[in-house]
Amino acid sequence: MEEGLEWVVRGYGKSSVKLLYVRREGQVHSIKEYEVDTQLTLASDKDYLVGDNSDVVATDSQKNTVYILAKRYGVTSPEDFALLMTGHFLEKYSQVTATSVAVREYPWQRQVIDGRAHNHAFVFCPEVEHTCTVSRKRGETPEIWTGLEGMRLLKTTQSSFVNFVQDEFRSLPDQEDRIFSTVISAAWKYTDIENIDFGKTWITVIKVIKDKFSGSAETGIYSPSVQNTVYMIMRDILVQLPEVLQVRVTMPNKHYFNVDLSKFQSVGAKVNNEVFLPVDKPSGNITGTLGRKDLTKAKL
Repeated sequence: MEEGLEWVVRGYGKSSVKLLYVRREGQVHSIKEYEVDTQLTLASDKDYLVGDNSDVVATDSQKNTVYILAKRYGVTSPEDFALLMTGHFLEKYSQVTATSVAVREYPWQRQVIDGRAHNHAFVFCPEVEHTCTVSRKRGETPEIWTGLEGMRLLKTTQSSFVNFVQDEFRSLPDQEDRIFSTVISAAWKYTDIENIDFGKTWITVIKVIKDKFSGSAETGIYSPSVQNTVYMIMRDILVQLPEVLQVRVTMPNKHYFNVDLSKFQSVGAKVNNEVFLPVDKPSGNITGTLGRKDLTKAKL
């Protein structure tokens, strides 16, 4: 490499490897559909510098590894599958020094027909997408981030936004009672990888988000700001899940504005709290990352 230059990032892999895995237990079948990205970093950079490919594990071989490992070991969760793949690449290829595998799960659910769960028929239910990324360097503990995307929520009351900065740039009035809608993205990092039930953790995070956004079915929960809801979600995830080290939540504010019908004197209405205009852009975007100060308290 030329004097004065150094690598900042180096790696290669296969993107968007599509996989459907069917587990057949008699007449009852289960499915998992994944999209997998792999990336490897080699000890040598001779493939970049001089075009020597002798250490390169082809991206096509990485693609085939997804299918072979799925067949050999089965598929249970995105996290377990990504851990399996990163471990395989480091064990199989001595020239690989680091690897990263990202998995996105497609949200299939079993169909319910006449009140009974169907043995082998499913419906695509895009309520939320499950993602994860496992990064592993040779000789080091894997780093695991689980994520969720596309969880769109809305409530018609129990939300306000008042007493914010009043200056010459402000046009938004205080909103004592407003529609609160968002599309949540979240991700959380684990303290370690021992004895973690990834499925249970996922279910707990979903429950915390719905509890802190929606509240009880009868009375709901009051939100004085999106920021406060973001904090309560992150706080409760860390309180309820000691295996989580850090959590990040992003909540764009998907606005619904009252339509002014007072201008239509003969057919309109002076007061309107039923008809709203959805406005996707621009939108407020509130985010935060919360972690533990003392890692020893987070250990299981």
